[in-house]
Amino acid sequence: MNQTEERKRDHIQIAVRENIAMHHNYWDDVKLMHNALPEINEQDIDLSTTLLGKHLGAPLVLSGMTGGYPEGKKINEHLAAAAAEHQVALGVGSQRAALENEKLADTYSIITEYDIPLKIANIGASQMVLWEKKEILANAEKIVSMIDADVLAVCLNFLQEAIQPEGEARAKGCLEMIDMLSREFGRPVIVKESGAGICGKAASLLRKTKIAAIDVGGAGGTSFAAVEYYRAKAKGDAIHSREGITFWDWGVPTPTCILEVGRATDWELPIIATGGVRTGLDAAKSLILGASAAGVAHTMLKPALKDAKATILECETILRELRTVMFLVGADSVEKLSTTEVTYGLDE
Repeated sequence: MNQTEERKRDHIQIAVRENIAMHHNYWDDVKLMHNALPEINEQDIDLSTTLLGKHLGAPLVLSGMTGGYPEGKKINEHLAAAAAEHQVALGVGSQRAALENEKLADTYSIITEYDIPLKIANIGASQMVLWEKKEILANAEKIVSMIDADVLAVCLNFLQEAIQPEGEARAKGCLEMIDMLSREFGRPVIVKESGAGICGKAASLLRKTKIAAIDVGGAGGTSFAAVEYYRAKAKGDAIHSREGITFWDWGVPTPTCILEVGRATDWELPIIATGGVRTGLDAAKSLILGASAAGVAHTMLKPALKDAKATILECETILRELRTVMFLVGADSVEKLSTTEVTYGLDE
């Protein structure tokens, strides 16, 4: 097992075994107004929506978590079963491992055996900035073809890279690379963060490119600084473990990201709200603030480690909660959620 495979295994094991949550989940600060006269029937509520040109049964993305090591195949298969059952979007974890070792491709490509309406490929920006233009386009095509993806996600995870004992904290040229890829690659390109969030300033720069959407990946859920703390601690690396503690709660809260990105882009780009979404209530809050879809990750991990049935049930529960919120605020479609009264932070 090479370093990339080992790291991916470590991430999943730590995520299940240890407390890696940030100390505050900002979705709890978003308050919705109950509508005592909703004037709709719950059975008439329509969860369906369109995201990146694809029709979804609900505005939900099962966000990319893993792949690239043997046990990751089972997790991705169970997530794929849930995405197909409920007709929601599915992403995979960074596919760098399969570029380094083609034998690992099936840990991602397993999802092609399921009828998923929107599949999202994934590669880290810190690796792509080292490649020449020709190699960027070629590798992008490889990972998209690997899972027959509809969309390519470029992942900005510089907090994690800065704290990883073997991290690659390289960001120079990243925006230029994203711009090129968004204009010249044959599939839609989105940009995503992984727990530290995308602020208005960054969104303003990204707006000048041709990307198709932004997945804000904000703070409030899994702390990847915490994940790297546990990895560094296990290796006896005092400096990096100290950094993991220092930056445990670093990042822009996901609700704030939605508002900042929306304003910076005049709400012209679809926003996927990933980061701390635990329930259908959190998902509803993200949609009410202006997101086009909510992304869930850690909540789905334990069921996905168990079996397809548990994973399908967890997804069904989240969607049931979303439907209940819509009933209680009087919105019989996803679009009508935007009329719901909400308070959050500085917007109160």
